[in-house]
Amino acid sequence: MEIKPDDLVGMNVAAAKEYIFHHIAALKLAEKDRDGLLAELDKWEKRVELARSRGAPDLAAEAEQEAGRIRAKVEDMAAEIAYLRVKIEKMRKSLPALAARERSVDPDLLEQELLIALGKNPGDETTAGASVDRGFKAVEADAALEALKAKMSGARTGGEQGGGNAS
Repeated sequence: MEIKPDDLVGMNVAAAKEYIFHHIAALKLAEKDRDGLLAELDKWEKRVELARSRGAPDLAAEAEQEAGRIRAKVEDMAAEIAYLRVKIEKMRKSLPALAARERSVDPDLLEQELLIALGKNPGDETTAGASVDRGFKAVEADAALEALKAKMSGARTGGEQGGGNAS
């Protein structure tokens, strides 16, 4: 199975953000290179006009050839820039799903932690109240899940307030 370069599967959020950052840096470098090529193209197009106005068709032809070569490079850079932009946008859109997978709750582990919190031994179903305990498991699990969600959203909100970025 081929892994796409914009596939963030197997990465944690921090690694994925760093991976995206490297692509953004490559995009900025490509844009800078393209801008340099555009300046160079402008110079050669002016030389074509100058050679024509001075009656030097040989120089004009050579300048046109050089301008054509640079124009082809500009087109290649434009295609690379467009590809990087699409790739970066796809990766940015997949970040929330990646973060959601990191925050997933293991229901079995949650059940074991609830049993321990209630003073029970995990896996011990031999007590007299085992049938009643089984009836309350779903209710307790829902309550614990809601408490965990509230705790996580509170922690997330508190972390965002103290560590907001300046962008």
